[in-house]
Amino acid sequence: MNLNTYLTLGRSGLKISPLCLGTMTFGTEWGWGNDEADSKAIFDHYVDAGGNFIDTADGYTNGKSEELVGKFIRERNLRHKIALATKFTFGSEQGNPNAGGNGRKNIYRALEASLKRLGTDFVDLYWLHCWDQVTPVEEVVGTLDDLVREGKIRYAGFSDVPAWYAARAQTLVEKEGKHRLVALQLEYSLVERNIEREHVPLAQELGYGICPWSPLAMGILTGKYRREDVSNTGRLSKTTGNGNPVFERFNDRNWKIVDTLVEVAKELGRSPAEVALHWAVTQPGITSVIIGATKIEQLKSNLASLDLFIPGELRKKLDDATALDIIHPYMFFRQPFEGRINGGVEVRKWRG
Repeated sequence: MNLNTYLTLGRSGLKISPLCLGTMTFGTEWGWGNDEADSKAIFDHYVDAGGNFIDTADGYTNGKSEELVGKFIRERNLRHKIALATKFTFGSEQGNPNAGGNGRKNIYRALEASLKRLGTDFVDLYWLHCWDQVTPVEEVVGTLDDLVREGKIRYAGFSDVPAWYAARAQTLVEKEGKHRLVALQLEYSLVERNIEREHVPLAQELGYGICPWSPLAMGILTGKYRREDVSNTGRLSKTTGNGNPVFERFNDRNWKIVDTLVEVAKELGRSPAEVALHWAVTQPGITSVIIGATKIEQLKSNLASLDLFIPGELRKKLDDATALDIIHPYMFFRQPFEGRINGGVEVRKWRG
């Protein structure tokens, strides 16, 4: 596999690279990230290597990420080569509840602002950034369907939503003849495998492609952090303890996983980051893994993860070290209960 081995996104005709370039680090407005020149170098290297899938959001670096992505695409006349994705949900104005969330009013406001920053008439994939817990799902899918029909977006997907919500949405669009939702963007890595319980089977059943974010768990799976001293090493050193659970990675369970990952990486003669990324890329249900980089060397290492093979015994070592707890009701879907259901014989579902 390589970067220009393109895959269709879910049950759609959009063809994307197996690694997607995330651009949360484009811009220095958050106190970390890259200036324009370094961001451009990373963008150029990804595209020149064959990558065609760029992911941003209206809130990344206070909108600067969208501005830079749009500028880089225009400068190289790549608009019809790049599969461009951005997101909506988070509020843009304090005290104004209708300037955030997933209601029809905000979706139109957010998209118009994103299109202006990106300097384009349409986006290829428009993500709902996260479930807002209040907007009826009928309103969300109806609005996204209207935007496809109006030509402002080509496809739509959901990021960070409950599995039941994604299932209800896809069922509604199928029943009502609306444009299908094509993808889910969810956190997934060796330290965060919870989507395997519900989201992965859902995606395989209903035709969503999964695009994981944070496959290196905000950097802890690079192996550069040490439990003895995590200060002044990277972004996690600056953000841990800020109240955002996304950045809370330093705990005993994760350190044990890192130890196993480092052991496997040494046996393969590759970096821990490359092994962790390859594991994620080759997991069931995964279409394109979102990577991010602040240095060209990091990006090159990320791209090298595609040129790797993890033997079965080493993959099992990683799987065993990171396995989910068997909790209710999932205990009923394996032995000994499975044997009781099927009369003691093995039965597999036909996948076509």
